[in-house]
Amino acid sequence: MRERRVGIIMNGVTGRMGLNQHLIRSILAIRKQGGVALGDGSVLMPDPILVGRNEEKLKAIAGAHSVARWTTDLGRALENPEDAIYFDSGATGQREQNVLQAISAGKHVYCEKPLATTLKGALAMAGAAEEAGVKHGVVQDKLFLPGVRKLRSLIDAGFFGRILSVRGDFGYWVFEGDDQPSQRPSWNYKKEENGGIILDMFCHWRYVLDHTFGAVRAVSCTGATHIPERVDEAGTRYECTADDAAYGVFELQGGIVAQINSSWATRVYRDELLSLQVDGTAGSAVAGLRECKIQDRAGTPRPVWNPDLPNPFEFRSLWATSPGNTEFDNAFKVQWEMFLRHVAEDAPFPHDFLDGARGVQLAELAMTSWRERRWIDVPEISRGATAPV
Repeated sequence: MRERRVGIIMNGVTGRMGLNQHLIRSILAIRKQGGVALGDGSVLMPDPILVGRNEEKLKAIAGAHSVARWTTDLGRALENPEDAIYFDSGATGQREQNVLQAISAGKHVYCEKPLATTLKGALAMAGAAEEAGVKHGVVQDKLFLPGVRKLRSLIDAGFFGRILSVRGDFGYWVFEGDDQPSQRPSWNYKKEENGGIILDMFCHWRYVLDHTFGAVRAVSCTGATHIPERVDEAGTRYECTADDAAYGVFELQGGIVAQINSSWATRVYRDELLSLQVDGTAGSAVAGLRECKIQDRAGTPRPVWNPDLPNPFEFRSLWATSPGNTEFDNAFKVQWEMFLRHVAEDAPFPHDFLDGARGVQLAELAMTSWRERRWIDVPEISRGATAPV
């Protein structure tokens, strides 16, 4: 079997997501399995070069995972014509500049979300990639989670009948950093460093809603900074200037109403950190990151409101587990394999920069809705758009 090498410049692997999900559980896992099988019978083998600003961290990561190449010089890495792909999971505020530099160097580009800090910037990146004729994609990992894929299968099978609504809960308690360390970096809570849960999570909710239930047509959002002060990694107390919770309602194509709460200041009373309940005329489902419970119309109980009597139903026991007839691989790895096939043999890949720009658009409009205390329509973004519409 013929092996084809593809060099990947991986910028940002010293961060938690870049290291764990993209390097270890995606690229190195693909190498361990023997590469990505292509339609012509050959195998595509990724060959990463690690890029970052901290030489010691890069050296340690490369040594721990037997990665031969690493550098702190991004410009020099981009000069190598044998490395065809640039990947970015670094700081959001630097992404636009780095990606545009990679596009100018003729690299195909794949990067984390949010694609940029503004819709204008995201559209500029999409336009530059199209003009340069390079392949481009953005990470949309939640579409490939087992729970969401099970939901998609139920929709395709007509299980829900007509879908009426979607209700989502996401989040957990992030400790303030005083009595015990925070689970998230301090920049997440600083607006001036591009922090905030709306910019972070509404990019996710856009692609989940668009690709699973229907295009988002309007948004109403209220944000909050529930925890006003936190303690950073150096033990210094700082003021939180970014939103740590957001409560959004979305009108979707087809009349579906979605509501999603996102919070880093909530305690979990559900099976998983993300829960999506879908209600339809013929059935309902509750999906998490991995599991999915279902209840069809025939199995739906008939409760009657009477607070004076004990509840006669054990509601949770009346739901069935959606059968897992398929083995689901890591969500990030699945999308990496799709993008690699897209680069190597032009296989379909719908999650391009324009799709990433739609996520940034929804975050911007949600913040406008919060600021102006009103519903905001979500205009369509057409291919070739260069400015917010």
